[in-house]
Amino acid sequence: MDFSMKVILVTAVLAALVLGGAVTVFVRLVRARRALRRAGLPTGPRWVFWGAVLYFVLPVDLLPDPVYLDDIGVLLLALRTLHGAAGAAGPWPGRRPVLSGRRGLPDAHDYAP
Repeated sequence: MDFSMKVILVTAVLAALVLGGAVTVFVRLVRARRALRRAGLPTGPRWVFWGAVLYFVLPVDLLPDPVYLDDIGVLLLALRTLHGAAGAAGPWPGRRPVLSGRRGLPDAHDYAP
């Protein structure tokens, strides 16, 4: 096997790993939205979720599709928005408090009286 074949093989393996990571984040986003809706909590603006889904699915990206790093970034931002919307809704059973203080230290409003 010559050098160019090794480079192609390594590139293909790396692209497959990054795609696997993107699909994993996408599945986490869909599951998080579904869990929030079942719990009756706000899921944030709908356009954030659907925009992230469309950006992941559509072939027009900032970076070419074999490089899914921009897709992962958009999906992570949407997941963070869902988490933030749930955190703003207040505590619910079985949920740990959201730590919004500096360096993850709890603020006074992080705990319900």
